[in-house]
Amino acid sequence: MDVHGTVAEGFEPVRDAFVRNFAALGERGAAVTVYRDGQRVVDLWAGTKDVDGTDPWERGTAQVVRSATKGVAAAVLLLLHQRGQLDLDAPVGHYWPEFKAQGKERVLVRHVLNHRAGLPVLDQPLTPEQALDPLRGPEAVAAQAPAWEPGTDHGYHALTYGWLLDELVRRVTGQGTGAWLASQIAGPLGMDLWLGLPDAQAGRVGRVGRVEGPAPAGGLRARPKRSVTEAYEDPASLTRRAFAAITPFPDQNDPAYRAAALPATNAIATADGLARFYATLIGDTAGAARLFTPETVELARAEESAGPDRVLVVGTRFGLGYMLHGSASPFLTPGSFGHPGRGGALGFADPDTGIAFGYVTNGFRKTVTADPRAQGLVRAVRGALGL
Repeated sequence: MDVHGTVAEGFEPVRDAFVRNFAALGERGAAVTVYRDGQRVVDLWAGTKDVDGTDPWERGTAQVVRSATKGVAAAVLLLLHQRGQLDLDAPVGHYWPEFKAQGKERVLVRHVLNHRAGLPVLDQPLTPEQALDPLRGPEAVAAQAPAWEPGTDHGYHALTYGWLLDELVRRVTGQGTGAWLASQIAGPLGMDLWLGLPDAQAGRVGRVGRVEGPAPAGGLRARPKRSVTEAYEDPASLTRRAFAAITPFPDQNDPAYRAAALPATNAIATADGLARFYATLIGDTAGAARLFTPETVELARAEESAGPDRVLVVGTRFGLGYMLHGSASPFLTPGSFGHPGRGGALGFADPDTGIAFGYVTNGFRKTVTADPRAQGLVRAVRGALGL
């Protein structure tokens, strides 16, 4: 396998781990980028652009990052709060009056970000066509009754998170999340990161698909507890229903899907775009001043929800919009915050070490929160730092 790119002195173990992903874990095409204190120290890519193709992955190849989108979208709400345009402790209905239906008057903005809104499912799932309409998802969530008393417990809002967040952004700014991200963050800072792919960038994006690999050890990936297996198999469970809020799930290679903006699932990024995004949240990077104040960084990574997750069943930890380091989703250190994408992608920041990490792939595996390919790379970063 020809691996392209560079690593700074001391980060050679990351290259070794990247090579192992292709040699032992079934990787088809991928890239990884790491920043430290705003400087790029790892920038690697290899394999094919398309999971089922032969054209080579090139510098600047981008991929759908699935739920790693959630961490990108969360920054929009936190920046609106930082700028004084949004109160995290205000009821969602203050900004979105129609949302108050079905006993949701006490759902707070922070409940959207910490997965405590009680709205992970839709009684009437949306079709793919309906899901791509920016009005239909928010309308469905506004009409939905909570599955539990909002604020009292947490459960991963796999798809509904995007509609909740997007409508809040729209009500506050007049723009959808994708448009705001493009005009306020990714565009001005030159990041290869899109929520709503422009036609001009479509040729850079590879085809994604399912890949198989050897069964890894630990976490959600191997020998799941019987309760976890049963939750995913039971059509009536919150687990199955949360991931079925769009039924069937759209074709992620469909140009219409990629052009839409679903803030829970369909951001498209290069590894550098994802890593640089997180680097700029926590510090200055070349040509860009930091986005989050220290106070906002603490909001992102302060624990808001922890313990058994009503949807994912295993124990999870969330700050405001971000997964936190834990057994279900290991990052670099206990102070890290970020978000994995189901089946592969991962982006996070670690303010304590100055590390920002981005990994994208065209091959999705059956992992939920901790893909072994990404985890091998994270362990290599940890080793390079002597942690």
